[in-house]
Amino acid sequence: MTTNLNKHDDVDAPDGLAALEGLVSHTTTNGVPTLYAPASGKEITAGLFFRVGRADETLATAGVTHLVEHLALHRLGLSDLHYNGATANAYTLFHVQGSEEEVVEYLNSVCAGLRDLPMERLETEREILRTEAAGRGGGPQHQMPLWRYGAQGYGLSSYNELGTWSLTPEQVRHWAKTRFTRDNAVLWITSDHVPEGLDLTLRPGSRFPAPAATSALPVTPAYISGDDGHVVLTSVLRRSTAASVFADVLGRALFQDLRQEGGYSYSAEADYSPRDAEFATLTAYADALPQKQDAVVGGFVDTLARLRAGRIEQAELDSVRGKLLKVYDAPDLGAAVLPSYALSLLLGHRILTPDQHRAELNAVTTQDLHEVARQAWDAALLQVPGRGVDWAGLTLAPQFSTAAVTGTRHQSLENEDVTLVIGAEGVSLLTPRGPVTVRHDACAAMTARPDGARTLTGLDGFSVTVEPTLYKGVTPDRIAALDAAVPGEAIVRMPAREPDHIPQPRKRPPTARAAGSGGSARGWTAALWLVGLLAAAWGLLCGIITADESAMADPEWDAVTGVWIMELPLLFAAWKLFAARRRRTRS
Repeated sequence: MTTNLNKHDDVDAPDGLAALEGLVSHTTTNGVPTLYAPASGKEITAGLFFRVGRADETLATAGVTHLVEHLALHRLGLSDLHYNGATANAYTLFHVQGSEEEVVEYLNSVCAGLRDLPMERLETEREILRTEAAGRGGGPQHQMPLWRYGAQGYGLSSYNELGTWSLTPEQVRHWAKTRFTRDNAVLWITSDHVPEGLDLTLRPGSRFPAPAATSALPVTPAYISGDDGHVVLTSVLRRSTAASVFADVLGRALFQDLRQEGGYSYSAEADYSPRDAEFATLTAYADALPQKQDAVVGGFVDTLARLRAGRIEQAELDSVRGKLLKVYDAPDLGAAVLPSYALSLLLGHRILTPDQHRAELNAVTTQDLHEVARQAWDAALLQVPGRGVDWAGLTLAPQFSTAAVTGTRHQSLENEDVTLVIGAEGVSLLTPRGPVTVRHDACAAMTARPDGARTLTGLDGFSVTVEPTLYKGVTPDRIAALDAAVPGEAIVRMPAREPDHIPQPRKRPPTARAAGSGGSARGWTAALWLVGLLAAAWGLLCGIITADESAMADPEWDAVTGVWIMELPLLFAAWKLFAARRRRTRS
């Protein structure tokens, strides 16, 4: 193992790295674990990982990691250097490509920025992040994390960065001091040595493990409704070579079944992405035209059922395995694997040498893939357009809370069937289909507007909006009581809204029914009288004929019966008109 030590640190290779001698070298740079391997070309590439990301935040502080990233990069200013920063769920990455001198300058500037954030830029960077979010869009997979994890941890990637509205300078500085430390970082460089002059001076700290996963799904496999044109599946699998192979097999199977054979989809694919040290997220996707959506959903489910039943051809496995093995034929292999090795070191995941990974790839069998397919289905969350998929054995994810709180009741001014309840334990929105409840002790965030509007989001992802203009009796005192009950760290103060952005009750037209009720009632009455007179006249005629025939020695009762039968439609019409007029009068 090559050792190139800045500050002359004596270090032992972390677990798994000792076996990489000859491919990847290891050292520390000012206490930061550093991996490096040479690459061809004049320029080098480097990445500084920190084990902190969106999943470490709360909904009320969401965006604090992204803010630190932006502030740390500010002093670099305008430059032709190819560099960037990225905030993911479980890590933050500062990335750069350039000459050795440019890479050193970039990394030194980042570390200097993290030691002393330019807080005079805080308000400006807040606005930049909100602008960035507004232009980013959600995408077909945007809501999947919140339905699986709720409004916490890995579910926060589905939400706006609320913290950009209310985070204080002290909160941002504290986050940088505790999370962006030398003990919570890993550096990788595509070079045969650590460049001279590299100063990664960072505060000491501790390595934070990835957040534990939460769950908002009581039962899986489950499904939710989504936008037209998109079918999305996510599942959580234990990280393994077989699981990564299965993702490629699934992607190929979906492409073959939905595009090549069915002609239903243009895009049909699958992806395997590490979530933390132990688990990964499997994502599968297919698009569809509106008229083909049912066919795509059916084909999607059928493909998964085929793999789950073990109907996986050896040729499918061999094709995927061959593609994955070709990675190790690439030039500059050591440099190519640096980012994944560094991330594994950061997260605490096992590091496999190329020979170990080849051996595991060659050991994967179709039976292994069958077992992964079964596990993927058992933990699946499927987003479908249009109709549900109960027929496939999936359960609709919870749409309502299991219970409501007690408290003061406030009738909706728009819908008499909806009531808002504000209580000591939380708030509930009572609807005909069920309650939606957010308890104060499980409130992830509450946004607060100066006009009194409050939106509470629970850790389970359910949300209730309190608009004083839309409910009876929501006085400033009730809002003050609500503010006092919600934990202070969960409150996000929002700016005032323009007057025309404050919702007002939608008034029903006194409407067509009221305006036309007089004329309508007269029309029904006239029709009832007309049909009634006809029925009475015909009934009188029927009575006369019946009496005449009764007086004859040989009456023709068949004719009498026929005459009376003709009376029945008139009587039925009169009854229907009477019932309809009565309903109109009551309404």
